[in-house]
Amino acid sequence: MERMIDGFARFRREVFPEQREVFERLANGQSPHTMFITCADSRVMPEMMFSAQPGELFVYRNIGNIVPPYAQHVSGVVAAVEYAVKVLKVQHIVICGHSDCGAMKALQHPENLEGMPSVETWLKHADVAQHVTAEKCAHLHGEDYLRCLTEENVVAQLEHLRTLPAVAVGMAKGSLTIHGWIFEIPEAKLRVFDGANGRFVDVPLSGCAMPKASPMTRFASLVATAA
Repeated sequence: MERMIDGFARFRREVFPEQREVFERLANGQSPHTMFITCADSRVMPEMMFSAQPGELFVYRNIGNIVPPYAQHVSGVVAAVEYAVKVLKVQHIVICGHSDCGAMKALQHPENLEGMPSVETWLKHADVAQHVTAEKCAHLHGEDYLRCLTEENVVAQLEHLRTLPAVAVGMAKGSLTIHGWIFEIPEAKLRVFDGANGRFVDVPLSGCAMPKASPMTRFASLVATAA
């Protein structure tokens, strides 16, 4: 705890004076452009990874970067998504998994969840990823299998995200876009889900458009057809 207090003292002494105007502005509210749903793993630090300023990202963390389907489970993450879309008016929602994920390892080895009934129940929201991976990647082993499972979990949670009414409305109106990313810890590499091609690709760091996980909005396609 002493290290945390020392860190806060350094923040007050070195960081806050340079960002005083930002914090004064944020004292009366927030208007983040993106909701970032990621794992509770301490190695994943969104604000650091994306050089984000205070107030830019609305971050929600849980074990396995999970979003339960709307009809199954009203949880903190479902409520947070609803608030982010309806009140904060975020334009993007990112679901971000990561390499060496303990939650995904637990799906591979459920015997390790003995004595943790709450974690075991929570991870049932990733069952679809487990079943898809077992069929799609049965020929893989070790790190390769874990990589496939991590990818399929992000895709599964994107599908769950679409079931939330606020998200469905935002996507239909064209005011909201959803994204699926994976952060590779050892190389600090980002892979993104390309919905048009149904696969993950290395992120284009400059000069190229970011692939989207969501399809073209219905309203946009109707406008294009009418034109």
